[in-house]
Amino acid sequence: MLGSAFKAEYLDFGKGIRVGHLEPRARITQILKLSLQELYGQDFIIDRWGRGVYWQWICFVPRSNRRAKPLSGGRSYSSAKFFIMVDREEGLFKSGLHVERGLVQAPDTQEAYRLRPDWDWHRLAQGLEPDGWWEREVRRLIEKDGFQLTLGSFRTGLQSFSGRLPPASDLREIIANAPPDKWFVFQLHYPMTPEEVQGSAGPDLVAGMLAVFRELTPVMNLCLEDTATLQAGPAT
Repeated sequence: MLGSAFKAEYLDFGKGIRVGHLEPRARITQILKLSLQELYGQDFIIDRWGRGVYWQWICFVPRSNRRAKPLSGGRSYSSAKFFIMVDREEGLFKSGLHVERGLVQAPDTQEAYRLRPDWDWHRLAQGLEPDGWWEREVRRLIEKDGFQLTLGSFRTGLQSFSGRLPPASDLREIIANAPPDKWFVFQLHYPMTPEEVQGSAGPDLVAGMLAVFRELTPVMNLCLEDTATLQAGPAT
């Protein structure tokens, strides 16, 4: 079974996600990439934050969506993506959806990070209409299914919401007041404590990550280019 060699101990809450010195069938990057490709019938690009044996944040970007962005040069940060991370500050393992807003005001040395019209961020922000589909879907995920929403900048501070979703108008205000010269992120994810991770078998953890991605597919599709939406095959 795909992912059968993955072990819970590879999610280390002190070091990060172990990817080095493992055979491919035990490496979460390869397991999830192949699983996503099988599920959606298209290629995914792996990106990450970290180096060496342990990485802290890993994402999976639909290649067709990244390729469809002429202004941002096909860079991964302009695209919505699925992600996993070990949040060492919060002591949580997270899997979910990650969308980034680049710099509204960028110095010449960081021009590549300037928010462009073809970034997925714009579709996400436009979907934040009061009592709209986006708000109802995210409210269900947070208030009924145990998901968590995180907004903000890793440098200036993050706000997290669990159990209850603020009105869309409040979220729009948070986004509108975000510093224009700072990176801003949106993460909708499912959190797991160290005890939950350590009490799970490796294959069950992999299945859980994929179930989270599948659950977030409608929200992901809201962000993607029309030519790159994800169509999941039947659940197995």
